[in-house]
Amino acid sequence: MSKQIYVIGHRNPDTDSIASAIAYAELKKKLGYSKVCAAMAGNPNPQTRSILERLGIDPPLYLADVHPKVRDVIKRQPITAAATLSLKEALELFHRHNVRVLPVVSEENTPLGIVTLLRLSEKYLLAGTDRMRGVDTSLRSLAVCLGATFITGESRDEIEHLHLFIGAMREEFFTSRIEGYEPASLLIMTGDRRTIQQAAIQMGVRLLVVTGGREVDGDLQELARRNGVTLLSTPHDTATAASLTRLSTPLTEFVEARFEQVGVAEPLEHLRLKLLHSGEPAVIVLEEDGTVAGVATKSSLLAPLPYALILVDHNELAQAVPGAEAVEILEVIDHHKLGNSPTNQPITFMAAPVGSTCTIVASLYREGGIEPEPRIAALLLAGIVTDTVILKSPTTTRRDRELALWLEERAGLDHAQFGREIFSSCSGFSAYESLEVAIRADFKQFAAGDTLFGVGQVEVVGFDEFYEIRGSLREALKRVKEEERLAMAGLMVTDIYSETTLFLVEGKNELAHVMGYPQIQPHLYELQGVMSRKKQMVPHLLKVLGAL
Repeated sequence: MSKQIYVIGHRNPDTDSIASAIAYAELKKKLGYSKVCAAMAGNPNPQTRSILERLGIDPPLYLADVHPKVRDVIKRQPITAAATLSLKEALELFHRHNVRVLPVVSEENTPLGIVTLLRLSEKYLLAGTDRMRGVDTSLRSLAVCLGATFITGESRDEIEHLHLFIGAMREEFFTSRIEGYEPASLLIMTGDRRTIQQAAIQMGVRLLVVTGGREVDGDLQELARRNGVTLLSTPHDTATAASLTRLSTPLTEFVEARFEQVGVAEPLEHLRLKLLHSGEPAVIVLEEDGTVAGVATKSSLLAPLPYALILVDHNELAQAVPGAEAVEILEVIDHHKLGNSPTNQPITFMAAPVGSTCTIVASLYREGGIEPEPRIAALLLAGIVTDTVILKSPTTTRRDRELALWLEERAGLDHAQFGREIFSSCSGFSAYESLEVAIRADFKQFAAGDTLFGVGQVEVVGFDEFYEIRGSLREALKRVKEEERLAMAGLMVTDIYSETTLFLVEGKNELAHVMGYPQIQPHLYELQGVMSRKKQMVPHLLKVLGAL
């Protein structure tokens, strides 16, 4: 069965991240991949939501995490056993389905315990003298296993501890063999031997089983009724009947009431720990309603996950959806610096120094001779113009401009006008629920040696709104820094028309001595001509923080 493939961007997705995921998933479908789906690791920002609404495109599937869950590795059609089954019926289940563990369940399919083939064998075979002769069974279970009919007495479900003796000798030897046993605990099995039958009935044994389908004389039947002896007739020979008698023990006598269990929605790591450290051969997996979903063994940990990832607009696990490190990554399409972890298998890795991941995806459409439908072309164009700030960012390349022109023809849009409409309608802080949400909407973390820092970016049209809320914004930035345990948190407030960034910083006060840009107020720097976090801001901060 082919895996479900999720095309997904980074945790704080911008328009480029979501647009490239949607467009690349559509391209994979056109190339014949049926089980592929666009996904997002965070909620879209106001700009992206506005673009999707304008184009009539649904947001991608939201994945809070992709940590492997128990449900990903179990088969959801477990072989279970009712507590009323006999040992014979249970062994048939073990053999027929080639399993080693049987959950014993109630009528509602909730677990009562487990039976393992190993421990069943130990209890059944490795037993003392009394256990070898003793049989724990009910009259109903015994009759079913023997295919027997009641001549006298009636079927009962109560478990009784009986001592089995075979009447295959002369009557005087037989009576001497059973001396010392309470008659009410004796199960006598014999064939067409009237003397043995009569001695057992006169003694008042609990149960007499006549083998070979032989009839019991009428006077002995009457005597059995008077003495309260149950008579059974089985078609099996004595050897077979004796073996089946020991297999008639109801499964309840072998159930281990204490067992390890785990929920289907729990992380796979929980199952791993239980299997490796509990000493149990299996763990019962439960549905959310408490019914049995399956049985997990150590081999379950080797089962391949039913889904895989294609990463777009990032290649670092620190920015990926939580749990990505435990999932197979099939491809990476990105335009950032390399910070990826090694993979176990060769993968498709496309990284290009262009202004937008959507530029790479658009080029794959064009190179493959595949025409994107107009709304996908418009979405790719939106990714390019927002990530390059309408092709003004220093990250903009000839390839970005070339693909923007190619896409505008297919979308029926002018890229410059389209970009201005996007920024005019969704720029600034008022588009967000709170200032903290605005900071986190496009916030990424980086490391300069041992110094961990983060930088967010918000595009604006003029700085008037920023100056009005500067104090509150700094307090929100301070909270983000503390919550993320960063040495420094910064926010780029970028005016798309003046092509200037105001950089608000919390932490690393000594930065003022090495920043290299004018500090116009405490904690605030003016960076004329700086618009790109990737190509200008972060490389500069890595250099100056390294100097500190």
